[in-house]
Amino acid sequence: MSSNIQKAQQLMADAEKKVSSRGFFGSLFGGSSRIEDAVECYTRAANLFKMAKSWDAAGKAFCEAANLHSRTGARHDAATNYIDAANCYKKADIFEAVNCFIKAIDIYTEMGRFTMAAKHHQTIAEMYETDAVDIERAVQHYEQAADYFRGEESNASANKCLLKVAQYAAQLENYEKAVGIYQEVAYAALESSLLKYSAKEYLFRAALCHLCVDVLNAQHAIESYISRYPAFQDSREYKLLKTLIESIEEQNVDGYTEAVKDYDSISRLDQWYTTILLRIKKQVSESPDLR
Repeated sequence: MSSNIQKAQQLMADAEKKVSSRGFFGSLFGGSSRIEDAVECYTRAANLFKMAKSWDAAGKAFCEAANLHSRTGARHDAATNYIDAANCYKKADIFEAVNCFIKAIDIYTEMGRFTMAAKHHQTIAEMYETDAVDIERAVQHYEQAADYFRGEESNASANKCLLKVAQYAAQLENYEKAVGIYQEVAYAALESSLLKYSAKEYLFRAALCHLCVDVLNAQHAIESYISRYPAFQDSREYKLLKTLIESIEEQNVDGYTEAVKDYDSISRLDQWYTTILLRIKKQVSESPDLR
């Protein structure tokens, strides 16, 4: 056992003694100072555990400090310690980390600090996305983060989270939801001279989601995109969409494949695009009539 762990364990024991001490005079005098001393012991212990890379123990120590801050009404300090605990647990126990983030979020929302709450919802979403691989829960937290960001007028951060929701909604075949988000973000981008160019990508994604469901609706949607954003008609994305629709209507799998290959040779398609385009292609090859 390392010396840091031994020191940390002694500090944990000292903190517990300070918190559990009883007696008439102890209850009248020095109560708050004992709590402060205990918090300091827990915090020092947590940092020693961190130095020893004992992440579970560090998380527990920070949680104990947070609990004491909550008892004394020091909400900001409690939230800070819960975040410290969560960051330790992230290295050892994802679900305990989520629990600590949620406790901090509850405090931040009670205090009206919704931007902080949003950032931690986003962190939880990223954890579910990459570590726990629970996409549905990731989507829930991205949506909550977006809602809080938007309420605080942090629209760029909100849109970043919403685009994640749309990405996974499409992968989960909830195309209507994905289309709604992509169109919303695209139309918002058109209002900004700095963001206008990015609208092309979001309209392209929305149109592909439409194609996963219905060719005719996709055609109508593309026409509406052009009416809102005439420059879309000059893009490579629009030209690809037109070719894809023609290939679908003619049930021309080879033409479809060649069009996608040509586009990919210039603008590399990521995994999301590949998945969606393969779904559409499958419809071309399997459906006797897509007109």
